[in-house]
Order: sequence, then structure tokens, then C-alpha cells
Amino acid sequence: MSLQQSFLNLILRNVTKRRMRAMTDPVRVRAEGERAASWVVIEPKNLCLMHVQYGAVPCLSARVGSVALDAVILYFHGGGYIAGSPHMYRALAGRLSKLSGLDVILPDYRLAPEHPLPAALEDAYAAWEGLISAGYAPERIVIAGDSAGGGLALLLLAKLCAAGAPPAGVIAFSPWTDLNCSGESFNANAATEAILPRERVKQSSYFARGERAGDDPAVSPLFAEFPAAPPVLIQHSMAEILCDDSLRMAERLRGFGGEVTVQSWPNAPHVWQFFDGRLPEAREALEDAGKAARNMLNPPSL
Repeated sequence: MSLQQSFLNLILRNVTKRRMRAMTDPVRVRAEGERAASWVVIEPKNLCLMHVQYGAVPCLSARVGSVALDAVILYFHGGGYIAGSPHMYRALAGRLSKLSGLDVILPDYRLAPEHPLPAALEDAYAAWEGLISAGYAPERIVIAGDSAGGGLALLLLAKLCAAGAPPAGVIAFSPWTDLNCSGESFNANAATEAILPRERVKQSSYFARGERAGDDPAVSPLFAEFPAAPPVLIQHSMAEILCDDSLRMAERLRGFGGEVTVQSWPNAPHVWQFFDGRLPEAREALEDAGKAARNMLNPPSL
């Protein structure tokens, strides 16, 4: 573990986590998240941002350097389904663009509690359909996301697998896959978790799923089905409360014959990739993700 990560964990655990524990209003959570991100984000050089629209869903395009014209990453931001924004994730998306050689499209999907699930999934699918209408083939689209956005990416994957038109692959950073919060690590890692207070995650679950049960496959991909799933990369931390969301999700996908790569980091904070430019571990993880995206789009010939 780098010195930078040790220092960051200390700050997150003693400042950020305490502030999050005190915040119960989603509107305040959104404002605080954007404000904190403005201090943290380090944009990559030559980052090009464009406001675009796919399937009537407003999106942000983030790219660095030249990108492929026929392939793209569809990235869903995190925030517990109640917060976060494409602008907040512009730096991570830009770095992923540079490392993958792809345009990264971030949909501004609707948030709970004003719009509980499946509103976010409806927007995700609409953005996907918009990319298809724009000329991208399903096998030339990589779906990605982090935390709740990682769960949303996997919810979309289940929908696309059921339709027989899966993407090239999925990349998920610390995905939230079980809105029941029933994983053993949810309690076992309460002390080692650097960012997320358990009570706030449970509250976000109630906001996000509305009247639906936590094990409804329309809100928790852990309980969905994935026939003919494409390759999936999951990166997660063994110290976070959502650790088991990743490990159990990997086994669920493998149960459907999916090829799943799990990269487990020992002491990283939740979605440490967000701290690219400040943590060497973030850059290392994003380099692996960029390579994975390229491999998903260019599988070896048989």
C-alpha cells in the first residue's frame, strides 16, 4: 500500500465517512459530493468534454486524444442511485478514455428518491439504444460503471443478455449488486471501510428501490440472470463493506458460463479509481481496465 493511500484512507475514515454518516438528505448528499469532488478531481491533460444526447438521455462525452470511431464505453457514475453526475466523473472517464483509446459516454440518468428504480435502468437502456441507433454495434460497446453505477451496468447487462444482444463486455468498479445489503462483508468490514457508513447505504437502498424488494432482479443484479454473458472485469477492495457484492456477483455470472476476472485489492477505499492522479493504485487499476476494454473489443481469433 502506497503512502498516498495510507494518508487518504486516514482522511476518508476520519472526515468523509463521518460527514456522510450525518447526511440524510439526498439533496445535501448531491451538493456535498459535487463540492468534495471539485477538490479531488485532477483532469487529464487534453481532456475534451462534449454534451451529447443518446436515446433522449443527456450524456457527457469524455475523450483524451484520438479515439476509435466504431467503438465506445458506456459508463454509469456511482452515488448510491441518489447522487453523482457525469461532470463529477469527468476525470476518471477521461483517464479511461486515454488508456483504452475510446470515447467514454456518461449518461445523466435519473436519480432517486424522486425517480426510484427502474428509472435509472430505463435511462441506461435508452442510452444504449441511442448508441445502437447512432451506428455502434452491440459487440463494439463496453459497459462500465462504479458502485451503484456498476450495479446499473450489470442490470443493463442482464436486460441485454435476455434480449440476445449483449455488449462486448462489462467493467465494474466496486459494484453495488445487492440492495438487500445481505453480504457478510457489509457488517464484517464496517471498521475497515474507509468511506461508506452502513446506515447511509441502507438508506440509499430504500430510496433507490422504492416499493420493490431488495432481491428483485430489476434492482439487484445479484439475483438476475445472464444467459450468454460476455467477459466481465470486476475490481474491488477486500476492505470495503461491498466486498461480497463483487465476489458473489462474480460467482453468479460464472454460474451462467460467464468469463469473469476479479481483481481484489487489499486495503483500497471504495472506488479508489476515482482518485486517479493522487493514488498510484488508482492509475494501476485504470490501466488494467483500459487494457480489458481493448481486449473485450478485440478478442483473439479462434
